[in-house]
Amino acid sequence: MSVRHFVGDAVVAATPDFDRGLAYGDGLFETMRAHRGDVHWWPAHWRRLQRGAHALGIVLPDEDRARGEARDLLDGAEAVLKLIVTRGNGGRGYAPPEPATPHWILSRHDVPPATPADGLTLRWCRTRLALQPALAGLKHCNRLEQVLARAEWRDADTHEGLMLSTEGDAVSATSANLFVLHDGRWTTPAIDRCGVAGVCREWAIGALGAREARLAVTEVEAADAVFLCNAVRGILPVARLGACSWRPHPQVAQLQRRLAAEHPAFATEVA
Repeated sequence: MSVRHFVGDAVVAATPDFDRGLAYGDGLFETMRAHRGDVHWWPAHWRRLQRGAHALGIVLPDEDRARGEARDLLDGAEAVLKLIVTRGNGGRGYAPPEPATPHWILSRHDVPPATPADGLTLRWCRTRLALQPALAGLKHCNRLEQVLARAEWRDADTHEGLMLSTEGDAVSATSANLFVLHDGRWTTPAIDRCGVAGVCREWAIGALGAREARLAVTEVEAADAVFLCNAVRGILPVARLGACSWRPHPQVAQLQRRLAAEHPAFATEVA
């Protein structure tokens, strides 16, 4: 079985009827790359989950129990592990129940296909990200903006879409963080008003000494190199964005090799 449900410490058969995650998106999730049945970046994912739970006032399951159940579900596989934690059951209405027992779900998924050898092709999305500092950085369960953005294209030749805030600055791709290079300095968009603070983003900021700042569309298009990153697919070089194109950049390749050396799940994906 590739999906398991829990309410507090108890194993349950399915999502409870009045789960607030289903009703209101009242929850958090982590999507993690597993190697040989374990998650190398588990501590970083759990720290982010803790930050989100603190911000939303959601109780988390016991970490040791969650990791043990995850390892059992993975059963030695190369896979993607998803953990969803909702506030739990509640009646109709927005007021959070007191007390609340968390509902959490573990699921195992296939590893996505490798990045095209010549890099990703991107587009700009029409759907924009609303500014909400109270939720900025959190991987909460309301992803309707990303759903709408991803529905904007169906052609297989477009791999991802870049999203702007409602004020027009570049924020991220629909499911990855964005980095651009100018004159030897890497920058990633600030996520203090919207966007997700990615686990791979955090690693890349440290590895590159990258700065966080607002990025205009023109700054992205005029970059010397561009890459996306997330914790499932790693470092993803960008080859095209509309009329803009980039050749493979040695700094991006070097970063891929460094990630492969530090995270065993990506070791087989870098020549």
